[in-house]
Amino acid sequence: MVSAESVTIRTQDGVTALDPARWDALAGDNPFTSYAFLSALEQSGSVGEGSGWQSLPIIAEDAKGALLGALPSYLKGHSQGEYVFDHQWADAWERAGGRFYPKLQIAAPFTPVNGPRVFSDDPAIALALLRAAETFCEQHGISSAHATFIAPRQRALFEEAGWLMRRDIQYHWFDRDYGDFDGFLAALSSRKRKNIRKERAQAIDSVTIRRLQGADIREEHWDAFWLFYQDTGARKWGSPYLTREAFSLIGETMADRIVLVLAEEDGRPVAGALNLFDSEALYGRYWGALVDRPFLHFEVCYYQAIEEALERCLGRVEAGAQGQHKLLRGYEPVETVSAHWISDDGFREAVAQFLAAEREAVAHERDALARHTPFKKG
Repeated sequence: MVSAESVTIRTQDGVTALDPARWDALAGDNPFTSYAFLSALEQSGSVGEGSGWQSLPIIAEDAKGALLGALPSYLKGHSQGEYVFDHQWADAWERAGGRFYPKLQIAAPFTPVNGPRVFSDDPAIALALLRAAETFCEQHGISSAHATFIAPRQRALFEEAGWLMRRDIQYHWFDRDYGDFDGFLAALSSRKRKNIRKERAQAIDSVTIRRLQGADIREEHWDAFWLFYQDTGARKWGSPYLTREAFSLIGETMADRIVLVLAEEDGRPVAGALNLFDSEALYGRYWGALVDRPFLHFEVCYYQAIEEALERCLGRVEAGAQGQHKLLRGYEPVETVSAHWISDDGFREAVAQFLAAEREAVAHERDALARHTPFKKG
């Protein structure tokens, strides 16, 4: 354990200036906090000037400048690309005459995936990093700091630091020793099992499904996927978050952690889904299509992901934010957690009261959803 007094904590303009091996040693196995992913966002212009995301990691170093810990943090000029919605907080803050933006965001940008948000296993350094985030906000007149999609093992760090805890719901699929997809189906009620088989048959009626990995993913595939991604982004949030270059960069540096699912008609890609994985889980990220085919979304995003996870012996599939339609396809409701530090005492108290009521509502919703999973009862 390192004494916090012997550590220097400062901000750094971007991840790319830091040592990749040391960053990854601290960040762990999660692909979205890896040096390769976060630096690709910076190098591609997906974060940085004009994006509303300014990469500003808070780092802890020893006397020789060696990296001991970090927060993957960003100055945010808006609330886009976070998947934990605080627009009402921003509106209330500014109606009261304050300035909500910029705020400090501790996160993997554009990624509603649980992961480490404090890169240190030393409790003293971890707490010092969180206190440094608070001090940075106070010194620069920043309204608040927010850590989103915190890995379960790190949630207590933020609670102990006195941050306000917020809860929400996602849908994850878990491998219950199924062995293969038929084993998974055997755990479902008869009607739900028949529905999934029907959906899969209709989905692949006019397309061929391919799962590409590693060196099999070429620039032509990223060109096709870019079209899918743009279409979905334009319909859901107005403009895509990632630039075209970002896909090429992660393809170059993270190919061994990517599964790209493509649906093809007459050899031409017409739909696709991008997945990343680590030693524990497969993470579904982006989807898009140029055609409208019944159940193609479910096949490309959910069923192919389950098959891939089973083949890799991964314990779960995280299919991203929102979507109760996932429930009927074997994905179960789970809790996600974010933590929030508010500079103004009065506003902090108001947010605390809001979150207490919200947590109760989320707990009731999760319990209700859990009763409607498609698995056999009893």
